[in-house]
Amino acid sequence: MSAVFRRVLRVLLVGAGVLAVLFSATPAQAHGMSSVAFADLSSGGTGVVRAQLQLEYDLLVVSAADAAQDDPLFQAGTAAFEAGDAAQQVAALEQYRDDVASYVGRHFRIAGDGGGCTPTLADGITMTQQEGVPYAVLEVDYACPPSENGHEVVSTLFPDDEGFVTDTKTILTYALDIHEGSTVLDAEHPSFTTAQSTLERFWEFFRLGAEHLLTGIDHILFLLALIVGSRRLREVVIAATTFTLAHSVTFILAATGLVAAPAEIVEPTIALSIAVVGAWYLWRLWRGGKVDQDLSHAHGFLRLDRAGWLRVGVVFLFGLVHGLGFASALGIDEPWSWTLLWSLLVFNIGIEAVQIGIIVVVFPLLVLLRRRYPRIGMWASGLLAVVVTVAGLIWFVQRILGIE
Repeated sequence: MSAVFRRVLRVLLVGAGVLAVLFSATPAQAHGMSSVAFADLSSGGTGVVRAQLQLEYDLLVVSAADAAQDDPLFQAGTAAFEAGDAAQQVAALEQYRDDVASYVGRHFRIAGDGGGCTPTLADGITMTQQEGVPYAVLEVDYACPPSENGHEVVSTLFPDDEGFVTDTKTILTYALDIHEGSTVLDAEHPSFTTAQSTLERFWEFFRLGAEHLLTGIDHILFLLALIVGSRRLREVVIAATTFTLAHSVTFILAATGLVAAPAEIVEPTIALSIAVVGAWYLWRLWRGGKVDQDLSHAHGFLRLDRAGWLRVGVVFLFGLVHGLGFASALGIDEPWSWTLLWSLLVFNIGIEAVQIGIIVVVFPLLVLLRRRYPRIGMWASGLLAVVVTVAGLIWFVQRILGIE
């Protein structure tokens, strides 16, 4: 079996060059070019809702200027962005505050029972940074008619049809209408009402967690590498559980602001983890390790050899890094609260639901293929491991070099 597989593996590795060319066209960030906006709502007095918005500076400039290169805001704003001068960036927004206020008013709307609220951009635009990216901080007061059933918030900031980014998410926190909490708005679910129930709010975070794993091809490839490298059910269960525990710890700590790590380290390490776990399986096969999987629980569920426990340890360390990636993607920036903690736990449950679904579908198929058609099963497992390894290496290089 070992000699046969070595010949097969040589053929597969030759094909890896072709796969490298194909994957080299993919972006360094497997999640694609996206943006996160932050909105914090509170009462500004009778009939007034105060919104603090944090918007990515360069996107705000080009969007408010309608991407017209001859627009004064476009010219002044992009020059300030390229200069990296926060004071110059604030000056550009203040000089053309009417254009900025008009864009924000059209794309971040609040309404009450009696109709829409009228926005007014307050004085004192400032700058901050999120993950090293400059963000403009805007204070907007919305004068609202009397409302007895809460307020509806609609965010269409930086929509897909502007052509600059895709899948913009607005992380909304609020202490308004005797309610407080947080939610996420996006293109599919752009609106929220403060009369929303706790169950509805938690469903938003569950959906966001499930969508994040489904659309995050790097995390899916890592999971596939765990599956293809597991010979028995207990191995994939132990590996997946270890991964879950590890990323849950760092996800909660990072999302609540207790730990932090720069994306320049987290993202390349996630890519490297994909390559390492995929290559681990190929290395074991090259050394003549077993490739069969079975569903037996013989010899104790937690009984693994030394190599198996070493693999679990590696998965745990990489799981810690993946948790930082999950937290970065969610992008929450708010004080700790029980509502926030429960929302994060529900987000994590959404991730785990998809992860379990993938294992339930893929692992039995590999088992069946390897039992019924051993040679085809070996080819399929080897090819999948090669694809995972090559993709991880390419993303690692791209993220190290900052290639989009």
